[in-house]
Amino acid sequence: MSEEQKHEKMSNEEMQDLDEETLFVVSQTFKALSDPTRIRILNLLCTGEHSVNDIAETLNLGQSSVSHQLRFLKNLRLVKYRRAGTTMYYSEDDEHIMNLLKQAIEHASHH
Repeated sequence: MSEEQKHEKMSNEEMQDLDEETLFVVSQTFKALSDPTRIRILNLLCTGEHSVNDIAETLNLGQSSVSHQLRFLKNLRLVKYRRAGTTMYYSEDDEHIMNLLKQAIEHASHH
């Protein structure tokens, strides 16, 4: 058996299958990142906290569409919010995912 085959066999033995919850969360995260509107919202939130109205105006989107997408992202704990009076302010809530998004944007920019 070659060194490469030994290494591959050891890696396969060490690898464990993912549990159902992990698979679900990972697939939902990639689902979130597969939508252009959600990518635009997350990219904007990389710059800091924004109100729903500000997000809608900046990205030229309808407020109801923005609210719907933010609810989806909040349920995955990718964004968080705070209330100030009647205004909701959103910001990023998962540095790992924001780094993944930034890397994907960098990757796309190099092509």
